[in-house]
Amino acid sequence: MRSNRTKLVLALCTALLLALAPASAWAQEPAAKQAPAGQQAPAAQANLAPSARSAILMDADSGTIIFEKNSHDKLPPASITKVMTMLLIMEALDEGVVKLTDKVSTSEYAASMGGSQIFLEPGEEMTVEEMLKGIAMASGNDASVAMAEKIAGTEAEFVNMMNKRAEELGLKNTHFSNVNGLPVDNHYTSAHDIAVMSRELLKHPEITKYTGLYQDYLRKSSDKPFWLVNTNKLVRFYSGADGLKTGFTSEAKFCLTATAKRDNLRVIAVVMGEPNTKTRNAEVSQMLDYSFAQYMNHTIFKKDDVMGTIKIEKGSVPELTLTAKHSYSVLLKKGSSVKDIRYELQMPKLMAPIKVNEPIGKLIVYQGDQVLTEFNVDSPATVERAGWWKLFKRSVGSLF
Repeated sequence: MRSNRTKLVLALCTALLLALAPASAWAQEPAAKQAPAGQQAPAAQANLAPSARSAILMDADSGTIIFEKNSHDKLPPASITKVMTMLLIMEALDEGVVKLTDKVSTSEYAASMGGSQIFLEPGEEMTVEEMLKGIAMASGNDASVAMAEKIAGTEAEFVNMMNKRAEELGLKNTHFSNVNGLPVDNHYTSAHDIAVMSRELLKHPEITKYTGLYQDYLRKSSDKPFWLVNTNKLVRFYSGADGLKTGFTSEAKFCLTATAKRDNLRVIAVVMGEPNTKTRNAEVSQMLDYSFAQYMNHTIFKKDDVMGTIKIEKGSVPELTLTAKHSYSVLLKKGSSVKDIRYELQMPKLMAPIKVNEPIGKLIVYQGDQVLTEFNVDSPATVERAGWWKLFKRSVGSLF
């Protein structure tokens, strides 16, 4: 009996302690992931993009997320698909697979595309630059397929390249089934993934020569000139806007990945599933306004700055000079101190062959001892493996 009374008293005491003690004494919540020094966690407190199905706001240089809303939801992207199409075109230009002046012939299949188009005729030829302009400004579904066939032989093979590139970029919620975003099964992405591929596209700054144009002509000297008007009206009406891509289908609703630059800060704003173009443009403008009001960038390297050199074992050249292909910077709240910011290049031992744009190391930026951000550093050139005679001469030369 005494044993039962003792158990009862202990149980009552335990219950009383649980009721009076703070919850944190008994159940520890996982610690919130801290934003880097000088930076801010996603702006959940800001009522941005209230009408969008999903949205994200990202610093283009560092990839820091400023705001997000349902950003990993898999959704139909409509013509925002063409961000990846344009990325592969720009990379093909970099690698010499095509040139801007190359002629592109339009197949019957490419000419048969519906929706947004530049009304290519079967057999009609345009240059790569004209096709790119038609994709970037007029969202040409026909031009997208014609370029896919030019680069990969078939649209299906180009789609394989798109999905492979998405995998390389670490996009977990993306799968492409065509090159232009016309409604089709198993074709989806997310606001987050669109921002990442938009950021990658902007590493080719010449793309804004096309995405930032408000109007132009195709076939200007022919008897059938075609007037191009950019589907992204922000490039005309929002200060600093110069891209990137709109999208609409009845399933996807109104979508936009937009970019703008003011002073040293470039941001990317993505919205999906907006109810109409007016709301879409207003909410994206508000997202951009928020970024420029709250944040600044601190530059580590400007485009074309020499970052350092790296030795290449058994390469056709013994070392490579690393030149910044784009700006490297960190996002900070306005007014933050920059005096403790430093960086280091981490480069593993490299052995040829190495392909152009292949990741070869990291640029790590610190504030004090805390990592602010990390950047992949890509090879600026292809380095073939040296022949035995060159290696022999190099070895003999090093002896003297």
